[in-house]
Amino acid sequence: MSMSHLYGTDGEDGVEMENFEVSDWDLQNEFNPHRQRHRQSKEEATYGIWAERDSDEERPSFGGKRSRDYSAPVNFISAGLKKSAGEDMSEEDSDEDEKPVKQEEIPKEFVPKKLKTGGNFKPSQKGFVGGTKSFVDFGSWERHTKGIGQKLLQKMGYVPGRGLGKNAQGIINPIEAKQRKGKGAVGAYGSERTSQSLQDFPVVDSEEEAEEEFQKELSQWRKDPNGGKKKPKYSYKTVEELKAKGRINKQLSAPQKELSQVKVIDMTGREQKVYYSYSQISHKHNIPDDSPQQPLGKDSKPQGFALPELEHNLQLLIGITELEIIQSDRQLQIERDMVVTLTHEIQKMSEVLSHEETAISNLSKVLEMVEECERRMQPGCENPLTLDECAKIFETLQDKYYEEYRMSDRVDLAVAIVYPLMKDYFKNWDPLKDCTYGTEIIAKWKSLLENDQLLSHGGQDLSTDAFHRLMWEIWMPYVRNIVAQWQPRNCGSMVDFLDSWVNVVPVWILDNILDQLIFPKLQKEVESWNPLTDTVPIHSWIHPWLPLMQARLEPLYSPIRNKLANALQKWHPSDSSAKLILQPWKDVFTPGSWEAFMVKNIVPKLGMCLNELIINPHQQHMDAFYWVIDWEGMISVSSLVGLLEKHFFPKWLQVLCSWLSNSPNYEEITKWYLGWKSMFSDQVLAHPSIKDKFNEALDIMNRAVSSSVGGYMQPGARENIAYLTHTERRKDFQYEAMQERREAENMAQRSIGMAASSVPMNFKDLIQTKAEEHNIVFMPVIGKRHEGKQLYTFGRIVIYIDRGVVFVQGEKTWVPTSLQSLIDMAK
Repeated sequence: MSMSHLYGTDGEDGVEMENFEVSDWDLQNEFNPHRQRHRQSKEEATYGIWAERDSDEERPSFGGKRSRDYSAPVNFISAGLKKSAGEDMSEEDSDEDEKPVKQEEIPKEFVPKKLKTGGNFKPSQKGFVGGTKSFVDFGSWERHTKGIGQKLLQKMGYVPGRGLGKNAQGIINPIEAKQRKGKGAVGAYGSERTSQSLQDFPVVDSEEEAEEEFQKELSQWRKDPNGGKKKPKYSYKTVEELKAKGRINKQLSAPQKELSQVKVIDMTGREQKVYYSYSQISHKHNIPDDSPQQPLGKDSKPQGFALPELEHNLQLLIGITELEIIQSDRQLQIERDMVVTLTHEIQKMSEVLSHEETAISNLSKVLEMVEECERRMQPGCENPLTLDECAKIFETLQDKYYEEYRMSDRVDLAVAIVYPLMKDYFKNWDPLKDCTYGTEIIAKWKSLLENDQLLSHGGQDLSTDAFHRLMWEIWMPYVRNIVAQWQPRNCGSMVDFLDSWVNVVPVWILDNILDQLIFPKLQKEVESWNPLTDTVPIHSWIHPWLPLMQARLEPLYSPIRNKLANALQKWHPSDSSAKLILQPWKDVFTPGSWEAFMVKNIVPKLGMCLNELIINPHQQHMDAFYWVIDWEGMISVSSLVGLLEKHFFPKWLQVLCSWLSNSPNYEEITKWYLGWKSMFSDQVLAHPSIKDKFNEALDIMNRAVSSSVGGYMQPGARENIAYLTHTERRKDFQYEAMQERREAENMAQRSIGMAASSVPMNFKDLIQTKAEEHNIVFMPVIGKRHEGKQLYTFGRIVIYIDRGVVFVQGEKTWVPTSLQSLIDMAK
């Protein structure tokens, strides 16, 4: 096996040697990323470099030849002939040996030129200039096919020999292809335009201008062909201009500042040069070339003085000096800013120092006053401290040294100084005998010791508020002792005591007194109260507590009503003491509970009394009727009207009918009618049922007068009855008109009041106003909240209000809605 393609052969001994020379194949394919990779055969994978190869191969064939695919479509090259394989190989060899053409050696006619966008075509022209070529061979390959392309073109109006388009303005011959000489880029070997494109699209007339512009741009990168040097231009700057330049460039970033101070060694020239920043490289002068001097021409003049090294060094010194000036100016500005900052700091620190000195002085004075108080509180002191004097000292502290007084721990100070004095002040105090004792001095201490910021809500925090702790630990024990000895039925002294202290005592301490001390005693006394045996009415020692306790007394009302109901079981309306006992409770009980109590315990007794009433026009006993009418203000009008309709008017009308049927005296009947009507109040008479009953009596009398035609008739009876009827009807009409007038006046006053208060204070008031206008119930849901917001019922809809927005409860979440939509949903 020959390895000559990999190993060289020594001519003398014939020993194979490995050849490490770089061949042309290596150079062409080393940097070609798309070159074909050699795939090892099975024998090469087994034997490696000892695998058999043909000796005449210089390099192994990578990939071999691919089999030709005859099923693929035919590829055509327009306006040219396909070359033979031998010619292709010769051209490839010539391309490898060809060197790249320099830009300067390209002929002028192959330089890229500007083209006209519209070609050389005119509207009156039927085709392009290049269309004169014969088109006999156009589409000649279709003789091997069915010619579908030519048929489609002819159907669309194509005429052979003419261009495409509506006016046949297209080119006639297909676009010609021109093969590039080498493997360079487009335009690397000159112009690649064909003769056909030059005929159809000639160049622009301004070729010379384009060429001059191109050469001008190209000359910027070349040296002066004359070899001369341009005359340097000098610029002069003052120190102020350098400072201004330094201020402009002051905003350099950190990396740029670091680069501006880097030491740079320039070794590009004949000798080594050192720069102190990169910016100096751009200002350096040209260093003399190494090329020999050119001989002087005829017109050239010899230089009298040329020292480029000295100019370069001077330029370096100027640059360094400029940098030093700029840095000095920056440093000066920094120092000035530092002076201004330090001046402000000195002023600020002096203010702080003066404030601290004032605070120290005030604290020392406060300490002296506190020590004086402690000294006067010592036993055996000649001038002992009193509670009034101590209050004056605290007032001085609060007025003159307010900041120190607020910052101090008032709880500890009050415990140490005020508490002993307060105990001594209330040592012999009896609250029930002298209820106002100590109110003024305690009110003064409240303003001195109470922490308004922490306890503005009325809560209790004994560890942070000295006054609350003072009242709880000093004042409260005296109150507990006196309440334990107090009798609830003697309520006057206790009520007066709490009324005197209600504005001084903290709210939570007052609540504690009423809930934990007063209410249990009242509840126990109510349980032991008996309305049948006790001579003192219960309202005399319960009602005085209403201004202080208010709703706290509601749990006592139910047992009081039960005891009163038990006492009324054997009561008769002739006993007026029941009314005296019940009348004070009418405004205390709720309207519903009071009406229920009356209907259950009083109304049945009054009905029995009316049943026992006997109506006799000749001898009438009115006691029973007076007993019932006396309860008119206690029971409701509807209940009283019901009693009269059921137990009085049937008997009264029956007596009237029987009287009229026995030849009566109509004057007596008229007096009897008017006498009974005067027994009732205007409020009862205005009731429609009472009106109907009296009108019915008038109708009976009118029928009696008109029906007795044949019998004896009292003279003037008919006229008297007619006059009575007319008078009574006119009174009813006048009374109704007066009532309507009063209602109109009340409505007018109410409308004026509503107009005055029609502007709602907040969004809730606006919703309430709209609900009243549309007759919709709007009220809060007790004990129900959502995210801390109170829930309301608007009709049957549950809502809550948050920052002026109404939220309606949906299926899964709360949905915001408008006020009009809410009203529509409620309706």
